[in-house]
Amino acid sequence: MPAVRSLKSQQEGMVMKKWTKGIFAAGIMAAAMFQSASAETIKVGSKNFTEQFILAEMYAAVLENAGLTVERKINLGGTLIAHQALVAGEIDLYPEYTGTALASVVKGEMSTDADKVYTQVKDFYSKQFNLTWLKPSGINNGYVIVVRQETAQANNLKSLSDLAKVSKTLVFGGGAEFPDRADGLPGLKRVYDAEFREFKQFAKLGLRYDALEQKDIDVANGAATDWQIGSKNLVPLADDKGLFPPYYVAPVVRQDVLKANPKVAELLEAVGSHLDNEKMRVLNAKVETDHEEAKDVAVDFLKENGLLPK
Repeated sequence: MPAVRSLKSQQEGMVMKKWTKGIFAAGIMAAAMFQSASAETIKVGSKNFTEQFILAEMYAAVLENAGLTVERKINLGGTLIAHQALVAGEIDLYPEYTGTALASVVKGEMSTDADKVYTQVKDFYSKQFNLTWLKPSGINNGYVIVVRQETAQANNLKSLSDLAKVSKTLVFGGGAEFPDRADGLPGLKRVYDAEFREFKQFAKLGLRYDALEQKDIDVANGAATDWQIGSKNLVPLADDKGLFPPYYVAPVVRQDVLKANPKVAELLEAVGSHLDNEKMRVLNAKVETDHEEAKDVAVDFLKENGLLPK
């Protein structure tokens, strides 16, 4: 009996050693996997226009400065292409607009309540795609109505309510869809009771701004961060009754990336806290009119605002 007990004890000891080694090995593997996930390259993407290039370069630069490895995948294409790349893991993050996401991805009912739109988009992306919308920046690149400085001064125009009082004497220039959009001419009539003397159609945004500068038109619609607004010294009128939906910019990030690299959220949100429409117009103009590289414009801005060392 003692001999049997001894043999059994030896067998149990061997099993215990194997089990302990297995647990130890599994622990090493788990640690290695976590380190690997933390050290993985973060792929920063963007859509296919200047503002996106600049924002993506800002995101990439602050992540690299924090010691993370970054791969840039700039100029992917339109909204759905960038979104699909994010869902598929081809990129890990990119800048998106709340209103765009609501209309193109969530396909929800548009609202002029910025907080409501952000919450709706954030919740949908989290549940459906395991993607996180970080805090929005100060950029709201929604629709805007602009006039020349002289027109604003002559008529004391600061808001769309002011514009409505003199709209019947002014010529409006816009895109082909503007006369029919709910937030176009019909919306201006419905919300502000604004009607214009004439509407002139322009296929391209640039032509619209040129016509405004050349006094072929008096009023135009554009996007709030269009570089032409600052460069041509135009006046954006306040949407004081909330006709236009919000298009706030925020980084959208894969949740697994945030779990592996918790500092990513703080770094990207710090960038957004230094941005607004006016600053973004200036940055866009540096690329569009001064022909600077988006990366250089992004890095210079980050240095000026203390987000990168000089």
